[in-house]
Amino acid sequence: MGLRILITNDDGVDAPGIAIMADIARALSDDVWIVAPDGNQSGAGHRLSFGHELTIDRLDARTFAVVGGSPADCVVAGMTHLLGDRPADVVLSGVNAGQNLGDIVNCSGTAAGAREGAMQGAIGIAMSQGIDYSVSREVDWSNAIAHGTATARAVIAAAQGRDHYYNINFPFCDAATTRGIAVVPLQRFSRSPFRYYASDNAGKFFVAIPDTPLPLDPEADYEVMRRDGYVTVTPLMLQQTDLDLARRLNGTLSLG
Repeated sequence: MGLRILITNDDGVDAPGIAIMADIARALSDDVWIVAPDGNQSGAGHRLSFGHELTIDRLDARTFAVVGGSPADCVVAGMTHLLGDRPADVVLSGVNAGQNLGDIVNCSGTAAGAREGAMQGAIGIAMSQGIDYSVSREVDWSNAIAHGTATARAVIAAAQGRDHYYNINFPFCDAATTRGIAVVPLQRFSRSPFRYYASDNAGKFFVAIPDTPLPLDPEADYEVMRRDGYVTVTPLMLQQTDLDLARRLNGTLSLG
């Protein structure tokens, strides 16, 4: 029996990146399902819509939109309801329009889709196509198109258990010059990249990333993708406990 693959994203069911992800998935399997938000959910993180009724729109036999739902909501609906008694073996989230690097994964709906997939027992993989914002805000999807299937196939083959999920970023260099796959840590920024950003409308503001906190680790995902032109793969853990610190602190804390 072949792989069953569930696709979600945070840009919405009609976004161009999810069509690219569907092509990637269909090169790996003929059992591909899509459950995605009906609109943009960028920055939703791992929000789950507890206490709010949601609606599922069926767009075709294996494509569904969750009205107002987050990527995590979509994965839950797919894995525990829409796919019946055989949940997906692999959850692919993306392809996101723009990189999800470093600490930004903590707010990324794309990363959350893969994380929830892993929590539900699948191999969870998030994919994002980098943008060189110093040149343009337009997305050149050529790297994701050229290298997405090979990267997904390699990660699926190498995946160990279900205690991890994988964050993949495609560089914005010419696809023919991409140097390969680099397995790297995520960039821990010196401070949160998220800032108050005043709107032109009086009394209103945005939460934005106006600049990249420095310094940058030359061995971490941000620089290896942006500067070196690699497809970056970062294995992330579901177990978020610092086990060494927990052992060191155990028995040292008291109430008095």
